Amino acid sequence: MKLRCIAVDDEPLALDIIEDYIEQIYYLEHLKSFDNPVHVIDYLKNNTVDLMFLDIQMNRLTGIQLLNVLKNKPYVIFTTAYEKYAIQGYELDVIDYLLKPISFERFVKAVDKVYERKAGTLRIDEENRSIISNPKEEYFFVKTGSRLQKVDFDKILYIEGMSEYLRIVTTDTKIMTLQNFKNIEAVLPKTNFIRVHKSYLIASDKIKNIERNRIEIADKLIPISSTYKKTFYDFLNNRKLL
Repeated sequence: MKLRCIAVDDEPLALDIIEDYIEQIYYLEHLKSFDNPVHVIDYLKNNTVDLMFLDIQMNRLTGIQLLNVLKNKPYVIFTTAYEKYAIQGYELDVIDYLLKPISFERFVKAVDKVYERKAGTLRIDEENRSIISNPKEEYFFVKTGSRLQKVDFDKILYIEGMSEYLRIVTTDTKIMTLQNFKNIEAVLPKTNFIRVHKSYLIASDKIKNIERNRIEIADKLIPISSTYKKTFYDFLNNRKLL
């Protein structure tokens, strides 16, 4: 993962130092430097930037004023000679506050914070993308291990909760996924799938028989818990399956 960076400072020497530091860190990519903060506004409208190194005391527009006018802000690290602005900086949700002269060690600590936060955001995005359904409701993709596995709705027999995992049992395979029932239920067609137990979700069209609060599907006996019993039988009655 690369962090795309810009540097904003009206002191040429300060920009040179930031640019040099950026070049020494493999996950940073220097896009552009600005000695006029006004030009940053248009640049951010048309370019994707992950991180901005921003001075506070500048002519034309201060760093704080710039942040106040930006709608979509990248991560920000203040680079300034004035410690008095620290509180304002954190109120603006900047990642860090570097006092000039900036040591390389302190610079590395600051950008590591950004990298970790960005990585955390990507992990959340990945989790949100770990179940992908298609608009025609014929199948979905679920993350299993390092791959996305296609699952046809009409092949699902039942889904079993196993500690932190779910096991999706189909007519031809079993798929383990680090998911939860809430995420799975969100993509399954509600016309055929119903929860019958805290650990089981079934496909109603695959039921062989129901006896003594147990459902038989493909030689598997699945319990109907008291918590889900009424909802399950209402589901069958509403669909005239009883």
